[in-house]
Amino acid sequence: MGDPVVDGFWSALGGGHDLVERLQPTTGRGSLRSAFPVTELAVASIGAAGLAASELVSATAGAAPTVTVDRALASGWFGMTLTPVGWQVPSPWDPIAGDYRASDGWIRLHTNAPRHKAVALEVLGVADDREAVARAVAQWPAQELEDEVVEAGGCAAVMRSTIEWRRHPQGMAVAEEPLVAWRDGLAGRPGGGWQPTAGRPLAGLRVLDLTRVIAGPVATRLLAGLGASVLRIDPPDWNEPAIVPELTIGKRTARLDAHEFAGLEQLRALVAEADVVVQGYRPGALDGFELGARARSELRPGLVDVSLDAYGWTGPWSHRRGFDSLVQMSAGIAERGMRWAGADKPVPLPVQALDHATGYLVAAAVLRGLTMAVTEGRGSIAQLSLARTALVLTSAGEGDDAAEATLDALPTRDEATQWGPAKRLLPPLTIEGAPLAWGLHARDLGSDAATW
Repeated sequence: MGDPVVDGFWSALGGGHDLVERLQPTTGRGSLRSAFPVTELAVASIGAAGLAASELVSATAGAAPTVTVDRALASGWFGMTLTPVGWQVPSPWDPIAGDYRASDGWIRLHTNAPRHKAVALEVLGVADDREAVARAVAQWPAQELEDEVVEAGGCAAVMRSTIEWRRHPQGMAVAEEPLVAWRDGLAGRPGGGWQPTAGRPLAGLRVLDLTRVIAGPVATRLLAGLGASVLRIDPPDWNEPAIVPELTIGKRTARLDAHEFAGLEQLRALVAEADVVVQGYRPGALDGFELGARARSELRPGLVDVSLDAYGWTGPWSHRRGFDSLVQMSAGIAERGMRWAGADKPVPLPVQALDHATGYLVAAAVLRGLTMAVTEGRGSIAQLSLARTALVLTSAGEGDDAAEATLDALPTRDEATQWGPAKRLLPPLTIEGAPLAWGLHARDLGSDAATW
């Protein structure tokens, strides 16, 4: 990968080609060992976000900062950056989640959410026991089981090759989508609370974070590092304890129940006072609350609105629930990894690279949207997906099976969290004159009031 991918990302974001020159040669060495060029994807997506930040600084403060990405640190930030000191985080995976051999192939069940787990066990007709699940799955044709689980509201994905995916109706639909789909928002500008400077380009900017798990929170973590006031909203019953310490740094976190009148009214009030909304619900999920993209723009003219989903915004699977590991199975990544490794089971990427790369591209889209708001006086609406990012990776050639990046030797700094002390990797992105810095410690979901 390399420069052509950065150019492709920047072009998809609508950036001017002349700004690419601000991206300096990478520092650091090493690559994540994979069938695909994962480290190059990390460098390119983080670099694109850095270019978008540099452009915004130019538009608001008159400077033209250069951007540098550290290759090894970029690999590290595509994994877990936080190491607890004297405490532990739970496993990110439910015991039932994982790959299973069906009667005619491989299938992955995603059961981290309790309701998704309940669906899988009900369809299989077994108790909460991995061996029982494996025996039951072995009796099913893989496609039939995927269909049954998905139809019942669960999450599953058959392992397909890249060729099979590109011939699949959803794969064909995704291939026709742009990496970043843009629409004009309504006329307007960010609120007066945003006071950008060359050193803190997002100081005072209000970012409403309606995302979960990894991709969206990665985006808003970067925005918080540039000075944004990020407020994350979760429903009352949602928890992700394994990754919350990793991803809530710099943010305030609150809970609202949009199914109740008071909760929905408060959510609408937060949208009306936001400068940016980042949301990761499935297409149409917020329409029932009268909070679809157009409604959000009408509530807040000039809003920069960026959405992401798993399987794309068109095609028969556009409303399907999905996660990085499932898209890797569907899009041919795990199958090619299996052949590359000479293994007898699916081999995923060494990190959740689709989540992280899409997250940095979401952040870049927000930053580009802010530049358009400043220079053109209007809001914007952008859409991205994990599946479309996967197409970039699977089209990028071979990965690296040589020496792995030495992630255990990467520099860290001490950090306080709500759970105790920790060490976090130094940021992979350097924007000249605007160092990434987070003013709030990582905290649990629901720790703050749902107000600006």
